[in-house]
Parts: sequence; C-alpha cells; structure tokens
Amino acid sequence: MNGDAGEFFLPPYLADGSGAQREHNPVYRVYGTLSYQPKRKCWVVKADPVVTELCKRLFPGTETNRRGEARFSAHRRVIGDLNWLMLRYPLVVKEKDMERWREALFQAREYVVMRESALHAPDRISPVPHVFQGKLAGFQEEGLAFLLRSDRCLLADEMGLGKTVQALAMLSHTQGYPVIVIAPAHLLRNWESEIARFLRKPGGGPVAVHTVKGLKPYQLPMADIYLMHYLLLRGWKDTLPQYGFETVIFDEIQELRHSGTEKYSAASLLAQNAQRIVGLSGTPIYNRGAEIWNVVNILDFHFLGDYESFTREWCYGYGNQIVAKPELLGEFLRREGLMLRRVKQDVLKDLPPKRRLVMPIDSDDVTYRKLMQPVAEKLRQLKAEPELNASQRAMMEMEVEQGERQATGIAKAPYVAQFVRALLENGERVLLFAHHHQVMDLYKKELHGFSPAFITGRETTAQKERSVERFMEGRTPLCCISLRAAAGLNLQQATCVVFGELDWSPAVHSQAEDRAHRMGQQDSILCYYLVSQGGSDQDMQDALGLKVSQFVALMGDEPKSQESVFSDAQYVRQYVQRLVERLLEDAG
Repeated sequence: MNGDAGEFFLPPYLADGSGAQREHNPVYRVYGTLSYQPKRKCWVVKADPVVTELCKRLFPGTETNRRGEARFSAHRRVIGDLNWLMLRYPLVVKEKDMERWREALFQAREYVVMRESALHAPDRISPVPHVFQGKLAGFQEEGLAFLLRSDRCLLADEMGLGKTVQALAMLSHTQGYPVIVIAPAHLLRNWESEIARFLRKPGGGPVAVHTVKGLKPYQLPMADIYLMHYLLLRGWKDTLPQYGFETVIFDEIQELRHSGTEKYSAASLLAQNAQRIVGLSGTPIYNRGAEIWNVVNILDFHFLGDYESFTREWCYGYGNQIVAKPELLGEFLRREGLMLRRVKQDVLKDLPPKRRLVMPIDSDDVTYRKLMQPVAEKLRQLKAEPELNASQRAMMEMEVEQGERQATGIAKAPYVAQFVRALLENGERVLLFAHHHQVMDLYKKELHGFSPAFITGRETTAQKERSVERFMEGRTPLCCISLRAAAGLNLQQATCVVFGELDWSPAVHSQAEDRAHRMGQQDSILCYYLVSQGGSDQDMQDALGLKVSQFVALMGDEPKSQESVFSDAQYVRQYVQRLVERLLEDAG
C-alpha cells in the first residue's frame, strides 16, 4: 500500500490470519472458530483452552464467564490484535461471517495506513479559498490538518480558540454533506451565524441550513447542514440514523459524558451510521474514567475497550471512575490521533491581547412584548403630540430608549445566564456586565449556585471591596458589574468578560474590558458580546460597530479625533433618535 510518504508496507500482523485456507492443510492445526455477534458488536473466539486463556491474559476485555470462549470488540485497532493472534493460533471464520471478517480486516489495514500517513501529513493546511470565507491563525491551520487526518476525533482546544471555525474549515475540504451539528441550545444561533459568515458551496452559493425544532420527528427539508440541540436527541432517536448523515459534529461533546440516558443512546446510534464523527470540547475529562470513556465511545466505539476493562486497566480498579495516570491517557489519545488539545498559553503568540466575539442568543419574545406595552404608550404620545418642544421631545425619547433597553435586557437575561453558566462549568472566571438593576437581579436568581459577587452601584464601599476580594481570592468565579460602575476596578483574575447588556459608548465597553486586561499583561482576554435579534441590541450593535462573529476596532482602543466623532452626548443622541424612529415605524 502507498501512504503519503511513498511506499508503505503493512506490518506482518495484518496478513490474513484466517484459518479458512488452512482447514484442510495438514501442515496447520486449526484451534477453533471465529464468529460475529451483532448484538454485542464483537467477535467471539471459541477455541481450545490454551487459546482462550491466552486471550484473557493478553487482551483485557476479552474475558467472558464461559470456558473456552473469548470476545474481541469490533474496533479497527482490536481487529489487528485478533488477526495477530490468529497467525499463531489459526481459527476458522464461520462461513456466514467471512464477508464481514474480510471487511473488518480491510478497515483495520486502512486504519493503520491512515495512522502511518498522518505521521507524514502536513502540519498545517489552509481552508479551501472561496469556499471558506476567512483566514485561520497558524494554530487553527494545525487544527484543520488534524481534523482532516482522522475521520473520528476530538478537537479539545481551550474555549475561545475557534473550534467552530476549524470545524467549518474542515467542511470546506471534505464537503461531507449532509452534516448534522448537535450543540447546546444556547449555541445554535452562533452556529447559524458562523456558517453564514464562513462557509459557501464550491459554486459560490450559500450553504443551506435547517434548525430542527421539537421532540416530535417530521420530514426534514433538503439542506446541507442540520442543527439540533442535545435535548431533542431522545425524540429523534430512531429517525435521525435513517437520513444517512455523512458527518456528525458534537459541539460541547462533554454533554454526552453520562451514559444510560436516551440522549446518549440516540447519539450513539447517530454516530454509528456516519462516515466522519467530530467532537468539540474545551473541557476534555481526564480524571473521571467513566466520563472520558463515554465521550470517546461515542466518537469511536470501543476505542478504549469495553468499560469494565477500561476501569480495570486505566483506573484504580474494576468499576472505579478515577484514571490512575491521566497524563498517560492523554498521551495515548494524542498518539493514536484521536485528540488534539491546545490551551491559551500554547498559542499566546498568535492571539491578540483582547479577543472579541459577538454571540447571538435567544430572548423571550413574550416577556419583551409585555414590557414594551408602557413604551408603546409613550410612542403614541410622541406621535400624537408633534408640538412638543425640543427639550420635552428629547426627554420622552430617552424614556422610550430606556424602556426598550430594559425590556431587551430582561427578555434575554435567562439566556445570558445560560451562556455564563456554561462558561463557569468549563472552569472560566467571568466578569458579567449589565446596565439595569432588574437585569442584575435576574442574574442573581439564575446564577445563585455560583455565589456571585456584585458591584452594581447599590453597594456600600465596604460591600464593594468585599465583592472584589471574593473574586480576586477565588471564593467565587463570577462577578457581576454595572457597565457604569467599572471605573478603577482591578479584576485581573478574570479569564472572560461577558456583556449581557450593551452601552451606546464604545469607550464604556473598552473600559469594562480593561478591568480584566491591563497594558503589558502577557495574556489574551476573551470578551463576549451577547446580542439578541430583536429589541435595542440591533441599534446598539450599529452604534458600536459590532458585527456578529467579528469585531472591528471601534471600541475605544484608540483615541478619536475631534473631527471624526461627536461628543458623547451627541453620539448617544444620534442613535437614540434612530431607535425611536424605528419603533415609530414598527408601531405603524
């Protein structure tokens, strides 16, 4: 066989060890039979005790409670071990399973060739021009090369290093449609926007995307990429495998770390029927054996053997969940080409001091409409009283603006909390910024389990100092701060900044970011701007120069000349007037 590096010869243990051609040859002795057991997805050896006893000593997981019988998982790596055993102790493959055995041996050989070729593959690969509408950093090109080397793998980069973008760059090469992306509910909008921004069909047209709705299956429309959140998997368990998805991407695959659920079972069935399986996670689990085994088993069935043998050999004994040597397990997963993991410190030279990401999130439309009823009344007044003087009109417009901003912030607060909860569960230390006290109160309710600190302008000086101390000393991973109360704070223990609400002024956001990042600091701070599709966020995005999935440098990083901008008051006034004009038009 030929690999990328030229002629590559299969190792001897992958020669045909089947005893089928030896059965009637007196030179060879056949020691038993080999058959496939579909229910257990394993190959069963029934042979002389000398053979089955050797199996159970050499290969953990082959043991059964039956004398003269051993079982081998039907994994591409394990087939090589079984074939090696058969070279020494020939077995006759049952006639009904001969074709399956030949296919299994072929896949085992392909797997070895793929691994060997990967050693000589390029360290970096660029995405396909025009199909992928963007540019990757150097470490992301390395991630793309990794994704293209293996059809079953885990990209475990730390949060904020662009796993989604690397996965889309992979699709620009593989064109492995139809694709289904399974992700947490709060990330589906981000996938929609990232696909629209980065990916095109080879002919230049847009990639067709459909987001699956509801637990009850329906006939899916034609699309290239389907999006679904994990909570829907159980309802679609028997339906999804029938669609023949070529590629499955499990975003935040640690959602599948617990087996025994309908969600896990549905994910397993979906993965079995796809050609390429990719897991994305910023939190690979090393120390709890049961969890990492469950995750890897979705990606590549029995890559780590069966659960019992895994816990016996890798953990502190049968059924124990703690991995004895997590660094050894990580090295094995990387060496076998299943996992790539980079943390921020590994790629710091490729990162800007601040990484700004605009993330679309959901909001509660019912809550928004209810809160906008008093605002609608003020709009009617504005429309009905054209004789208002400039001062009165300006005051009423500001009341309208404040009302819509508050309605927007409250309507999206549960989804902001959901996003922040995911960050905290991933081990991040978060500064969460907002403007309205009612919004802060909702954060307090939704995130009370993390015992957040608050600096909202309602605290005494002593309470404010205690909040800073609690965060800086690691007694809480979350500090919620008013956008206009951030001046003078030093909270450099933070790893993420999240804006749950926006301000009109770019300088306010830049100042808030600087609570976590100081000039000269050798770090890269991740700043999330969470925006809803409705309400005031759209107008404020325009004012700040924000675009979903990207961020132009208009956030007060550089001083602005007097010739190029209005004063702050004029600047805000300009956009408030636009907001009111839009609301008046919407009101008809």
